Amino acid sequence: MANTVDKERIKANAARIKREGYTPVVPDMQMGFIHNNVDCIGCRACEIACKDKNGLEAGPRFRRVQYIEGGVFPNVFAFKVNMSCNHCAEPACLPACPTGAIWKRKDNGIVDIDSTLCIGCRKCEAACPFGAPQFDPAENVVKKCNMCVDEQEAGRKPYCVAACMMRVLDVGPIDQIDAGDFATTVVGPNDRLVKQVKSMADPDLTNPSIRFVPHSKGIVDG
Repeated sequence: MANTVDKERIKANAARIKREGYTPVVPDMQMGFIHNNVDCIGCRACEIACKDKNGLEAGPRFRRVQYIEGGVFPNVFAFKVNMSCNHCAEPACLPACPTGAIWKRKDNGIVDIDSTLCIGCRKCEAACPFGAPQFDPAENVVKKCNMCVDEQEAGRKPYCVAACMMRVLDVGPIDQIDAGDFATTVVGPNDRLVKQVKSMADPDLTNPSIRFVPHSKGIVDG
């Protein structure tokens, strides 16, 4: 919870945000995630590694593995969609925050949050179409994935990526991922990448920095 000093800082920052308004950040480089829906076995090691790294209690989950199942016997299918914060090019959470607790890094495009400026209003949570901001009732603040920026600055991969035993989750510059120039085990020689899979919100809403190797039943028509 915020102490008296924090409250004064929050008020000052909220006044600045109201005065200056929201200016979109165009980063020098945009980092993003890539996930293979086909080869993911749904072990949730990435989820647990993330919770361990961030000291999360039961409840908040920065990374979530979603099981998608369907069909009618004998033509049934199942695949997994693995998502956290998508560090969007046009994040809906950022302008929704009245105190400026959420911000986008200029060097790598990571959308980060300063929980010491959070007042727990949960407007970011309501604004995000991907469910990335996670409310922590114990501290009455919202928290989220920051792509383990501290690990990346030390030359290591995020905890979720490092924990993936199937090597179907990775992170890298989104322009290199789109161009096929990013060296990764996630993408096979005949795989194609998509920006959206079924069960996922329209990427045109915020331009999320995530790409998928889609399951055939997860491909969005058009």
